Amino acid sequence: MSDRSTHWDQVYATKGEAEVSWYQDSPAISLAMIRTAGSDRDTAIVDIGGGASRLVDALLQNGYGDLAVLDLSANALEAARKRIGPAASTVDWIVANATTWHPTKTYDVWHDRAAFHFLTDPRDRAAYVERLRSALAPGGQVIIGTFAPDGPEKCSSLPVQRHDSTSLAAELGPEFKLVETRSETHRTPWDSTQAFQFSRFTRRGS
Repeated sequence: MSDRSTHWDQVYATKGEAEVSWYQDSPAISLAMIRTAGSDRDTAIVDIGGGASRLVDALLQNGYGDLAVLDLSANALEAARKRIGPAASTVDWIVANATTWHPTKTYDVWHDRAAFHFLTDPRDRAAYVERLRSALAPGGQVIIGTFAPDGPEKCSSLPVQRHDSTSLAAELGPEFKLVETRSETHRTPWDSTQAFQFSRFTRRGS
């Protein structure tokens, strides 16, 4: 974890919020898919690799009250806390690696935009899925956004594993049923484009 944490801490220590390629002023697709998942104000949501993303701001503004944000970088989470202000005290900020994290509660929605695609080692992807199984309630929803097959091969100088809904379904296994997929052409702060895909799964069970 230390090497990855150092990389991301350095990124967030040296670049402003809007100076990274994944910056979004409005996380519209993520918010829409969380709503489509049937969530309400009491829904427990964890944002994996959330960093300084503005999704948590949008969720707070929409009345969601049981929120957690997990990221490798303490600097990224601190930037989000400072931006949000007093309402940040209601959020559970977790500095951890999603492949080694030990969840202490269960969540109804697991959201991940642009974290899973950094897991290029199959062992890391398997470890991630094990944490997902530990953290997600039966019937819970999984939303994962990654670079699409025609998306970039690297991000922040690191290689990525691109996915579509079929490859994600294979990674998660039969316990998770694909219910929705969406495409996005993300426009970076310097006006280039990146092909993303978002897939939503339901965990089977009652």
